[in-house]
Amino acid sequence: MTAEAERQQQLLQALWRGDAGRLPATGLQAYRANAGAAAERALAAACPTVQQLVGEASFAAIARALWQRHPPQRGDLAQWGAALPAFLAADPALQDEPCLADVARVDLAVHQAEMAADATLDPATLNRLAEHEPEALWPRLAPGAAIVLSAYPVAHIWHAHRHDGADRFVAVRAAFEAGLGDNAFVWRTGWRADVALLDAAETPFMQALLQGLSLGAALDAAPDLDFNTWLQRALQLQWLADVAVSPPSTETP
Repeated sequence: MTAEAERQQQLLQALWRGDAGRLPATGLQAYRANAGAAAERALAAACPTVQQLVGEASFAAIARALWQRHPPQRGDLAQWGAALPAFLAADPALQDEPCLADVARVDLAVHQAEMAADATLDPATLNRLAEHEPEALWPRLAPGAAIVLSAYPVAHIWHAHRHDGADRFVAVRAAFEAGLGDNAFVWRTGWRADVALLDAAETPFMQALLQGLSLGAALDAAPDLDFNTWLQRALQLQWLADVAVSPPSTETP
């Protein structure tokens, strides 16, 4: 750690402990106010659904508390906030809203997907599906793709908060009444991320692909999957980034 980075880290810790040394009281208050405002802006950008669910005032308090408990470890605040789901799940005041932690996981997955690298499927690579055995192929999903499994209808909640219709929460209420959860798939299409519902057959298949397994292994993990139907959906929604003939690299950069 450089001397400047160490100085900044010590200052940040001092700001929240209240022992910022010789920093004038007015300067200390300004630093704290700026840090709190930065926490609110960064977390609101990453987790807008959570903010809508709890309200702006409560969300602001959550953001500032999270900043104190889990301060940023890097300069890019867009990368901060990963600790929010566990933080929400552990908060006694939020125990009557157990879905919040999983909604935060969806929000964060969407946020990460929108920062992922670009990737465009070369249609010619689809010919490999006919030219090679499944064990020799590694379909790769869109960069930043993720799956969030929840006992709550988190995908329904996420979509409901992106519409203005009076009936936008009908499906959410019905899912809660039926005790249904969601297997949510998050990926980026164009400039924006989206959330799709996966069924019981698709989920283990796509989990296997995200783990870097071959097509053959993924099909073995999902014996009830209709692969042709899945492929049509994947192509229509731009889930696929590649159909490779070599496994993903395990080398660390």
